[in-house]
Amino acid sequence: MTGSHPIFGEAQATVVARAAQAIREHGPACEAAQDVTPPAAQVLSESGYTRLTLPEARGGLGATLTQFAEAQRTLGEAGAGLALVLAMHGHVTGAAFQGRTLPEPLLAALALASERGELLNALASEPELGSPSRGGLPRTRAEADGTGFESGGWRVTGRKTWSTGSRALTWALVTAATPDGQVGRYLVNLRGPGVRIEPTWVDALALRGSGSHDVVFEGAPARLHAPPAPAHPASSAWFWAAVAGTYLGVGFAALHALRAYAHERTPTALGAPIATLPRVQEQVGRIGAELLAAHTFLLHATRAWDEQPGPGAVPLIGAAKAVCANATVTATDLAVRTAGGAALTAGLPLERLLRDARAGLTHPPGDDSAFTAYGAALLRGDTPA
Repeated sequence: MTGSHPIFGEAQATVVARAAQAIREHGPACEAAQDVTPPAAQVLSESGYTRLTLPEARGGLGATLTQFAEAQRTLGEAGAGLALVLAMHGHVTGAAFQGRTLPEPLLAALALASERGELLNALASEPELGSPSRGGLPRTRAEADGTGFESGGWRVTGRKTWSTGSRALTWALVTAATPDGQVGRYLVNLRGPGVRIEPTWVDALALRGSGSHDVVFEGAPARLHAPPAPAHPASSAWFWAAVAGTYLGVGFAALHALRAYAHERTPTALGAPIATLPRVQEQVGRIGAELLAAHTFLLHATRAWDEQPGPGAVPLIGAAKAVCANATVTATDLAVRTAGGAALTAGLPLERLLRDARAGLTHPPGDDSAFTAYGAALLRGDTPA
């Protein structure tokens, strides 16, 4: 399920292929460095992928949610760590413009950054808060700047965790609370004053090349901000599809690695490749079926959104994320079991893929909330089956 993608337009296919090649070339160095290296950051920026989900009217390539999910599956197969760096930019852009979740000045800034290849991420998680997906008030604070600073009059102080791609980013949309408890998002230049990165993402179990370090803000000027606003379904749809596609790509990478190994491995006692063994064939079949089912479910969910974006399609996408994440965990586990001891060495990518797959379970929505929401929607009859 790799190769050409008729789901993409020509320009979209070009940037996806370019980004995937950049990930394959620079992913190993990022894994070794446990960070996004400067050369990797540069080629990701130059790939043009930042324009993928930007609307054509704003100078982008106008990818639909289905196209974005499939693009992330391609990148996830190339390497999950760097794929997630691009996933974060893509989901923020796609949701912001489709859902109009940001005021126009911020949309204009986002469009300009995307055209320039300047990577950004939305930073919301904190040490005490964890993920904000289950509620809670951030400890990061935004205070009015009475000096008339050109940023628009805000300075941000606090700490954000799990900041994917931190050293590769130019911009961050930082979730912060004002002194009176109003939560908004503030655009901060991560290469500007009052920002430092602490290398906390070291010896992580998974995604070692993603550079998901802590970012510390010490009175960092906020150029623009989005005032408090109700949650929009586009935000969940684009994030969940990005995560689902990326980790599903990890599962397909495991399948392809196992297939190659099964044809290459010829034990002396057998006198033939292990691909001829019924037990190996069974396991490969189980993996392939699991991934194909998850892929079909994901495309069904994203197409439902593309046809009728809105709250009704969101539970389906959440369920698809859970299905894809679990299918990938199963696929990588079976691949390691089937390959045997060789899978535990760096000679095969399976040990890395096994570790990276586990990270998919930690992204929201969790299995409990995903399947509960989908089940409730099915019982109400207000979401596609």
